[in-house]
This record gives sequence, C-alpha cells and structure tokens, in this order.
Amino acid sequence: MQDKYITVTQLTRYIKYKIDNDENLNEVFLKGEISNFKAHSRGHFYFTLKDEEARINAIMFSSQTKKIKFTPEDGMKVLVSGKISVFPSSGAYQIYVNEMTEDGVGNLYIAYEQLKKKLQEEGLFDEAHKKKIPRIPNRVGVITAPTGAAIRDILSTIKRRWPLTEVYLFPSLVQGDEAKDDIVKQIKKAEQYDLDTLIVGRGGGSIEDLWAFNEEIVARAIYECKIPIISAVGHEIDFTISDFVADLRAPTPTGAAEMAVPQLQDIKNYVKQINIRLENSIGNQLKKDRRRLTEIKNHNLWKNPMVIYQAKEMIFDNIIERLKHSTKEIINQKENELLKVKSSYIITNPYQILDKKSNHYLQILSKLETLSPLKTLKRGYTLVKVEEKVLNSVKQVKKDEKITITFHDGNIDAKVL
Repeated sequence: MQDKYITVTQLTRYIKYKIDNDENLNEVFLKGEISNFKAHSRGHFYFTLKDEEARINAIMFSSQTKKIKFTPEDGMKVLVSGKISVFPSSGAYQIYVNEMTEDGVGNLYIAYEQLKKKLQEEGLFDEAHKKKIPRIPNRVGVITAPTGAAIRDILSTIKRRWPLTEVYLFPSLVQGDEAKDDIVKQIKKAEQYDLDTLIVGRGGGSIEDLWAFNEEIVARAIYECKIPIISAVGHEIDFTISDFVADLRAPTPTGAAEMAVPQLQDIKNYVKQINIRLENSIGNQLKKDRRRLTEIKNHNLWKNPMVIYQAKEMIFDNIIERLKHSTKEIINQKENELLKVKSSYIITNPYQILDKKSNHYLQILSKLETLSPLKTLKRGYTLVKVEEKVLNSVKQVKKDEKITITFHDGNIDAKVL
C-alpha cells in the first residue's frame, strides 16, 4: 500500500521536470512591475514581478545583469524574458530572467514622486522646521503595530540602552487602506501625553506594504505634530514621504530606538569626563588663588603699610600749596582790576563826561528841529491830506472830494470844485 506514496521531494522534482521540458515555458516574455527588489553583493538581482492580480518571483544572475543599462528599483515597470522553472527548496516556481528593459514607471512610484515634489515645494522638508531630538528623554512614544519584530526591537533596544525612559505604545495599523487614518489618529492621541520623542514606523516590506507612510495626511500629521518625531519605516534602503517630513530619519526601527535614547555607558563616561573636568577646573582655580594670595601676602604694602599714607600725605600737601598759590594769584588779579576802576576817567571827573553828553544831545536836538515839518509850516507852507494820506500832486484829488489842509496852527476842511 505504501508504494503509491511519494515524497515531497519526488513531487517537486516531477513538477520541475515537467516545467523544464515544456517548450512553452522555456522562453517566456512577461511585463509587470518590480517589487521587493534586492541587489545581491555578488551582482544577482532578486525581485518580484507583479500586476494587478498576480505575482511571480524572479532572479537575474550577474552574468545577465551586466547587460542592463539602467538601475532597477521598486515600482518600475519592465519587460522581461526568461525561463520558468521550480526552485526545489521552496517548491515555488519562478522566472530566471535573461533580458530586461524598461516599460515605464509604476503608478505607485509616480504618485510617490508627485507627492514628494508637492510637499518639498511647500517647504515641509526644510531643515528650518526640524525639531531637535532630546538627548536624554524621560518619555518616548512609539506608533507601530503592537506585534512583530519592529516593536520588539524598539522596546529591547531602549531597555538595553537607557532603562530609565518610559515607553508609551500607541498601537496602529501600518499596512492596508485603513492604516493611514489610524496612524494619523495615533499621532494626535500621542500629542495629549507629555512625550519628549515620538517614533513612527514599521518593519520592512514592499512599496505596497509601506504605502501608508507615503500618504499625504500622514505626512501633514507628522509635520504639524508638536513632538519631535523619528521616522523608522522599512529597511535602510527604503525611503518614504514620512522620512522626509519627520524631524529625523532612522534606517530601521532599531536605529530609531538608538537615536531616541542615549547609551547608558556613554552617559556614564560623559558624567565621568565632566567630573574629571570639574576636578581639574577646581584644582587649577585653587592653585591660581593660592598664588595670588601668596603674592598679596608678600607685597611690600603689608611689610610697610605707612607707605600708602605717606604717599597720600605728599599728594595732599601739594594740593594745599597749589590752592594757596592760586588763591593769592586771584586776589592780586582782582586788586589790580579794582585799582584800574578807581583810577579811571569816569570816577575822577564825572561832570566833564556829563557836559560832553549834554552838548551832544543839544546838537542832535538842533538837527531834529531843522528837519521838523512844523518849522516848514511856519514859513507859510501847508499839507493837503485825503483821509490822513498826504498828497503831493493835483492828480491825486477828484471833484467834490473832501480834503484837509494843515497849517502850522490848525486844520481846514475843504471841498474840491
């Protein structure tokens, strides 16, 4: 009865034999989108070729990759040709690619580049907006899936490096259509806690798996968050929009934990260095103060303190002598000025000055009388006025106009005929 049973290996070998000998599968031409692309150190390419409904694993050996004139990457649409075969260890069929050419760029990659350009132009990636990550945080928040390698790595790394930090987990979906809304919700929730740093991320995956972190609402939530955020999405080669918006990008979730908290031994070494520097500084200051104290104690002042008094006494004596000398000079100057005043012409003969001034006054008065208009009127001349305006021509009067004629002894009002 057991003769009809075969092993898994036998079945796999049979399927492999059938596929390898199928002429229709010896040379297959496929088109699709690259996902999960990895370039091996030996030059081989490993990736997944997919469309909207199916996918197939693909490998391209280094002997063939050297012919490619472009760098394959996730999201790129390509045309490939190769042979279909079975990989015995996994029992999965795959295509061994001989040739590959570009066939445009995948829709997700286009959307990624468009959003990246839009947010960059708005300034969301600018370094000026980046918040500084605290060196020694008291509370660190983590937004990621509650299970999986990412949260385990973060928690173990923080506990190992700086166990004094409290870690708050905000469990969130990190994959699928609803993930973006859940991530935004958890970011807003985290802002209600007194956190020093917030880690947002997940483990590695394809561009589809990481797409929630390329959504615009997630990017804007990270940008608007008041807590410094470290983005830790995927592996080191994976870059998402969240990485560019966040205050700091970590290559992996473990790297994010290392950036979020210090190494305990590093802090111990730092404190030790501070203590050494402090001790050296205090020791140097004490030496300096002791030297200064010795210099003061040995100063001549303490041996002969009267030197200060004697020097000041000499200065005081000089000031007194200069004051006396200045006082005598001022008194002599004022006495000379007083003698000049007493011997002046005004004091010795004041009446002669008065006579001189009187004669001058009479001369001026005589000149004024000579020029007086009243004296002219006494000689028979008159002044003719119209409304107090003196006339000097017959052209200035009109018929029937009233005029005033001034004599030396009075006025006459008249009318022009």
